[in-house]
Amino acid sequence: MKKHLPLFLFLLLGLAACIDVDEYDTSARGNFEALWHIMDEHYCFFEEKQAAYGVDWNEVHDRYSKQINGNMSQSQLFEVMANMLSELRDGHVNLYSTFDMARNWSWQENYAKNFSDSLERRYLGTDYRIAGSLKYRRLDDNTGYIRCSTFSSGFGNGNLDQIMMYLAPCNALIIDVRNNGGGLLTEAEKLAERFTNEKRLVGYMKHKTGKGHGDFSDFEEQHISPADGVRWQKQVYILTNRSVFSAANEFVKYMRQMDNVVVVGDKTGGGGGMPLTNELPNGWGVRFSACPMFDVDKNSTEGGIEPDIRVSLSEEDRLAGIDTIIETVRKIIGSRQ
Repeated sequence: MKKHLPLFLFLLLGLAACIDVDEYDTSARGNFEALWHIMDEHYCFFEEKQAAYGVDWNEVHDRYSKQINGNMSQSQLFEVMANMLSELRDGHVNLYSTFDMARNWSWQENYAKNFSDSLERRYLGTDYRIAGSLKYRRLDDNTGYIRCSTFSSGFGNGNLDQIMMYLAPCNALIIDVRNNGGGLLTEAEKLAERFTNEKRLVGYMKHKTGKGHGDFSDFEEQHISPADGVRWQKQVYILTNRSVFSAANEFVKYMRQMDNVVVVGDKTGGGGGMPLTNELPNGWGVRFSACPMFDVDKNSTEGGIEPDIRVSLSEEDRLAGIDTIIETVRKIIGSRQ
């Protein structure tokens, strides 16, 4: 994918330059219309949201437009506009003001967590190693364990070399990305590069080419090439839950195309649209999904990625200090020895 990134950034910059809200004034009506038109012309999932939830963006406009008037407060205007955006049920859609941030987290809030902070501390212990944003250790059955909770803060290639060498004697590797809400795609790519010995097709992306809801480019290939440093050659298990989102969702997509990789846990939260931001006449910001991402079969990843082995964290195990998902993987690893 690396060779596509500069082109992708160029396309995003070009798209941002096309969004002109100068024709709208700073009144409540002007800001409402500016927001609706920005989304109408540049949001990338209207067809998908209509199929999934019956969202008719024109109907949404008419319904919320009736709530706009010249006497409403800033808080009231923000609430109406936030409610309009929430119709899309998209975790990458946000409205920003100086006093609040509108968000929709239904992609994770309405599902089982399948993760416990206390269990994370139990399995990591106190003598785990830290390399950049990654925590890692050898479990007592000689299974390697990497806790990757975010791609927002980075790790270097030197960090990854050290991690791979330290865990090299292990029988297999667990990469736990549960509750990873995403961050930088470059970090997700950097980690995925440690698990392939050849250039691999890992998915596709598109970008908007016009103002119509269906105006998109052709599919553009995404590739992951092998890292120059130390690469892992044994079995890998990726642990997922519904709170895996955005760049972490992409990481799971990448890893599904690697040899000897099994995804275990719950379906990911999705977030398969690259976000773009823009400013409204009154200075508020809006973020939205601008470029859709797809797996190798050209299926959208906006709604999440299914695991290879579905496992839930049971309440009985949690109370006993046991992570059902981790222990399921350890049993699989043990059966293969």
